Amino acid sequence: MKKLVIIRHGESIWNKKNIFTGWRDIKLSKKGIKEARKVGKILKKKKFNFDIAYTSLLNRAIHTTWEILYKLNLIWIKIKKTWHLNERHYGKLQGCKKNEILKKYGKKKFQEWRRSYKINPPKINKNDKWFPGKEKKYLNIKKYKIPKGESLLDTYNRVIPYFKKKIYKNIIKKKKILIVAHGNSIRALMKYIENISDNNIENYEIDTTVPLIYEYNINYNNNKINIINKYYLKK
Repeated sequence: MKKLVIIRHGESIWNKKNIFTGWRDIKLSKKGIKEARKVGKILKKKKFNFDIAYTSLLNRAIHTTWEILYKLNLIWIKIKKTWHLNERHYGKLQGCKKNEILKKYGKKKFQEWRRSYKINPPKINKNDKWFPGKEKKYLNIKKYKIPKGESLLDTYNRVIPYFKKKIYKNIIKKKKILIVAHGNSIRALMKYIENISDNNIENYEIDTTVPLIYEYNINYNNNKINIINKYYLKK
């Protein structure tokens, strides 16, 4: 049975402080590093192996990938880093404490900005000091493609084309794939893979460093994958 493994990065410093993070490049907390090492040990115990890993351009996801692959003695495999797997951009909310936004704007607006499939948070502009287009790692991306604040739908619309174009072809080639990403980029993948409705996807919780395993087979008549089973690897 072929398996696709998807993991949310370990706890970051801002996860610990309950701050909207998005595209802000925040490091793992001490707990997050331990989480990443632990999940690497779990995957090793369960005899998982990988040919290629995909992750975002954000420190917390890259560091988690390194720790996992180190524990698996697979640090030598190719790691493809892409902004397409970045977390949802939370616009002006990035850097703000979640409880303060909740108190200021109320539960309904807070939940819309945090989880709504189609509603955007307040956006920054390209002159904002935190506009990603000013960072070296995004200089090769056309400015109009760089988000200033995203809904989950916006996130879906950058994650899934990349998945179809880059990752899917390696699935068809029978490559063993690890994806280490973020809460909302993983929600986008789950929505596509499982055909989850717009309303229901908002309610999915994605825990840090709990591997999501899709077992599948491939129909080579149409190059489609058929999901046979889904489970979380918790220990």
